[in-house]
Amino acid sequence: MCLLAVAFHMHSDAPLIVISNRDEFYERPTLPMHWWADEAILAGRDQQAKGTWLGMSRNGRFAAVTNFRDIRRNAMSQDKPRSRGELVTRFLSSTKDVHQWASSLNNNLSDYDGFNLIIFDGISLLYLNNRGDPVQVIEPGVYALSNHRLDSPWPKVDHAREQLKRTLSADTMNQATLPTLLNTLTLEKTYAPHLLPDTGITAEWEALLSSPFIVSEGYGTRAATAIIVSKEGKVSVAEQGFENGKKLGFNQFDYQILCN
Repeated sequence: MCLLAVAFHMHSDAPLIVISNRDEFYERPTLPMHWWADEAILAGRDQQAKGTWLGMSRNGRFAAVTNFRDIRRNAMSQDKPRSRGELVTRFLSSTKDVHQWASSLNNNLSDYDGFNLIIFDGISLLYLNNRGDPVQVIEPGVYALSNHRLDSPWPKVDHAREQLKRTLSADTMNQATLPTLLNTLTLEKTYAPHLLPDTGITAEWEALLSSPFIVSEGYGTRAATAIIVSKEGKVSVAEQGFENGKKLGFNQFDYQILCN
């Protein structure tokens, strides 16, 4: 996944609100969001590595991962043996709180290529990466993440954060709000070169990937997701699939969090 924004304790109805776009090669086999048969996990599934980029659990845990794009640094290291998508499934399947789980990961950080990870255990929200930064406890606020650090000043990151902030003026935040949230990251816009980072890819790809919603031959935004976790413990999730900018399947899920 390449872009998401999170509102944490910023609306009276919902302690956690998430919007996201997953960008990927169209040929990579993927299952849409569904309840997994082998785990109490609600997520899409990468059929190649068997992990996921974003998901929820029956007991209200949430996790999302993005790649940390740094081509020059990645080129200097050998391929890592483990898929970053397993980080999401490992956390969602765990019973440890976010602090315990993040600590348990310390000895395995180098097993993965560069990643960003946001995790929520129903109480606390954490951000961590394997680029040497300390674990960050996320305080109430609105944040956005792409393929660099949390709230890095990339145009698409600023756009995602501002779009989510605008939705918070709604009087209510529930399943009826999901269509509005799904439409927040549909902007197709590339930005001027002087506004873009230098992550080691070509200028053409840097421009292409600067768009909040990506449409190109062979690669682009494949899914938009919106999540609302209410103060009463109800979870509402919607996923809209895409290919080449055209809508594919749509899935919506509503469930009550099961207490441990």
